[in-house]
Amino acid sequence: MTRPALTDVSPGRLPGRELYRTVLQIPMRDGVALVADRYTAESDPSPRPVILERTPYGRRKQRRSDENHHDEPVPQPEDIAQYFVDGDYHVVRQDCRGRGDSGGRFTKYLSEGPDGADTIEWIAAQPWCDGRVMMTGTSYSAHVQAAAATESPKALTAMFQDCGGLSSAYEAGSRMGGAFELKQVTWAVEHAKQSPEVVRDTLLAAALAEIDLRDWFGVLPWRPGTSPLSLVPEYEEYLLEQWRQDRFSDFWRLPAIYSRESYSRYPDIPTMHLGSWYDPYVRSTIENFGSLTTRNESPTFLVMGPWTHGRRCTPYAGDVDFGPTSTLSGNVDQSYLSFRRRWFDQAIGRAAAGMPKVQYFLMGGGDGRRNEAGRMRHGGEWRTDTAWPPTSARPVQLYLHASGNLSEQRPEELVAGVEYDFDPRDPVPTIGGQVTSGEPVMSGGAYDQTPDSRVFGAIRPYLPLNTRPDVVSLVTAPLDEPVAVAGPVSARLFVSSSAPDTDFTIKLIDVHPPNEDYPHGFAMNLTEGVFRCRFHASFEEPQALSPGHVYQVEVSAPDTANLFGAGHRIRLDVSSSNFPRFDVNSNTGVAEAQSRRTTIATNRIHMEGDHPSHLNLWVLGADE
Repeated sequence: MTRPALTDVSPGRLPGRELYRTVLQIPMRDGVALVADRYTAESDPSPRPVILERTPYGRRKQRRSDENHHDEPVPQPEDIAQYFVDGDYHVVRQDCRGRGDSGGRFTKYLSEGPDGADTIEWIAAQPWCDGRVMMTGTSYSAHVQAAAATESPKALTAMFQDCGGLSSAYEAGSRMGGAFELKQVTWAVEHAKQSPEVVRDTLLAAALAEIDLRDWFGVLPWRPGTSPLSLVPEYEEYLLEQWRQDRFSDFWRLPAIYSRESYSRYPDIPTMHLGSWYDPYVRSTIENFGSLTTRNESPTFLVMGPWTHGRRCTPYAGDVDFGPTSTLSGNVDQSYLSFRRRWFDQAIGRAAAGMPKVQYFLMGGGDGRRNEAGRMRHGGEWRTDTAWPPTSARPVQLYLHASGNLSEQRPEELVAGVEYDFDPRDPVPTIGGQVTSGEPVMSGGAYDQTPDSRVFGAIRPYLPLNTRPDVVSLVTAPLDEPVAVAGPVSARLFVSSSAPDTDFTIKLIDVHPPNEDYPHGFAMNLTEGVFRCRFHASFEEPQALSPGHVYQVEVSAPDTANLFGAGHRIRLDVSSSNFPRFDVNSNTGVAEAQSRRTTIATNRIHMEGDHPSHLNLWVLGADE
């Protein structure tokens, strides 16, 4: 669909500012025009480097993820542009295809490579650009950078990827361990409401405004024509197609969502990878950093904070506070804007190099008491390194025991582990985690793993998750001394099931000891993962399980960094669901997007000597 042409292409000075905004129509290779705003200090600007941000959220709309300082309101787009223009850059903000004023049809992710590359080369050819185009942006605006880089645009000079850049959407962002991430569902519904078609149609807008996703999440999976997106077919079509594509196929190998096979096409340019421990793109952020560090000669940087998605200047995540030193603003740099401009200056040689290669926030060390805002004080501190995992980190295995213990001692028991029934009609509810765009059914962050009225799917009595019979909880003895974990997290599980298919989930938890504010202690979630067992042989070719046969599976979770204090316990929860973070396995062997039936699976986690299920962590050296 082609949008009406915009005629306002002359520069206009913004009131009260030394800033000019010009509307641009940038042609794509297929003839569609994408609309952008150019911000400059003069009406007839001289050549300068250009900072480009491409967004599906509205090029002139304020976004919560643009927060700049912990003591300031979120800036407007023109405030952001002003800051970079004052630093001797031009700024271009563009609506992605089919969003805002841009023409074409929106299909999430898949057009962003060619569109981004065409935009970069068009800008570089303009007389007001000195031939250097740098990209910036958070979330989707980070994904589009990676997509553009796979097209090898010659003018791309640097990338600042914040909470995004899809190394493999099949493994982080759209799916994980074969399961579908239902934040894709909540995102699609919310942003369909802002699509050009809906904005122009008041009846359609009213119909979508009446949708209560909490009701619709009770009738998953959706089918074509029987979903809240049936009134916006282009959104329903792409979402259900993503959901149906359960195996790793050519669909997931498209460069825009699979940088892993496309790093060789990236320009060799400086890159910054900024992420957060409670963000769904931890794995992509760290993989992009590591892969480009290995492949490229240009410098790469990694910054990981204790935040939720895009909340880099907020000192808490969920019900846990990390203290005033946890924000990017005032700690890593004066503000998010100053950090970005300083990095761009360094990337193009205007400023001397000097940033640490890796900066990460090690969570933990607080007193575990409740602060004035009602959040648990977990604390933490910033650390620097030259690599990830940190150079002093070493791998450690903690073994699962049928007694419920988690220890470095290999099991010698003869018992065959722990068995439980998993009923897909009663899934384990999601409490926080690495979630974004999940409202109203889920929110990201760190929480005590005991549900309350805020938790979708929880019912009274609100008992801790590990009291459920389908949650197997393994825990260490209270620690004699602090243990600092920093790096990847996974569990090697030996499992069997009565069903042809089922899931196994893991969750790493820091168990705070009881105190006056939390007399039952505080079980704080750190990271979580899932594995869909029909992919036990490969993600390309699903195979049914043989009832009772023992399989070895690797359940991976995104990296984390946490100091487990003396007296704390390291806990691993193993189950078969985490809903609505992930779609629920029906246990029938039928793909989840198409299944109308469920069956109860009897699942077993084997923990005996011949089947030593264990948790894999990276532990920092004692001198750290």
